[in-house]
Amino acid sequence: MSYTLREEKQLEASLDALLSQVADLKNSLGSFIYKLENEYDRLTWPSVLDSFALLSGQLNTLNKVLKHEKTPLFRNQVIIPLVLSPDRDEDLMRQTEGRVPVFSHEVVPDHLRTKPDPEVEEQEKQLTTDAARIGADAAQKQIQSLNKMCSNLLEKISKEERESESGGLRPNKQTFNPADTNALVAAVAFGKGLSNWRPSGSSGPGQPGQPGAGTILAGASGLQQVQMAGAPSQQQPLLSGVQMAQTGQTGKMPSGIKTNIKSASMHPYQR
Repeated sequence: MSYTLREEKQLEASLDALLSQVADLKNSLGSFIYKLENEYDRLTWPSVLDSFALLSGQLNTLNKVLKHEKTPLFRNQVIIPLVLSPDRDEDLMRQTEGRVPVFSHEVVPDHLRTKPDPEVEEQEKQLTTDAARIGADAAQKQIQSLNKMCSNLLEKISKEERESESGGLRPNKQTFNPADTNALVAAVAFGKGLSNWRPSGSSGPGQPGQPGAGTILAGASGLQQVQMAGAPSQQQPLLSGVQMAQTGQTGKMPSGIKTNIKSASMHPYQR
């Protein structure tokens, strides 16, 4: 295919503009990947969005360059390898930034490929055939259904965002009373506000319901008087029982005291 001088200059200018746009896009991608790999701890979401916006703008510019009316159709251009060598090529290394060291029979099919892999091409044909089988009415219904689902999803997302924003502005409702909490802590830790009332027969604080020393002493003195009147021989065991009750004010009454109380109940008036 022969080209005129004007077409050759137009092709060179289009290639230079395309290479410039691709180089800018490559630098932006490299910078963004570097941030993700090395500055992820300091990376913020607004900076990530800025990087995505920059890449999107550069891709749009590249598409505009390709679709420009002065840009020739690169698909009609044919590249023919003139020299294939398994030896290392320094110029090729420099132009490809070290990615392609040699231009041999192994790398040429990958770098000069103008069509996708056979497997990918077969899948693309299958998808095209399946899309052609769908009628216009069915396709329109599917499009409407998809648009409806997307609209509902966007509405829910917008509602959640509004609720979250309003919830962040609205102060949190208090679910407890600080005064009651402080009073409860003071009562548990220091006994503040607790009543001093005890059940009858309590021996002291912290032992409600246990027989006190006063009750035992009163009962013991009565028993001692009965024994002195009718059973003087049992006075010593009763005195020992009174002494045991006085020394051990806490706890249950020993079984020996119960036996003495039972024997003392048989006073001389019941004979």
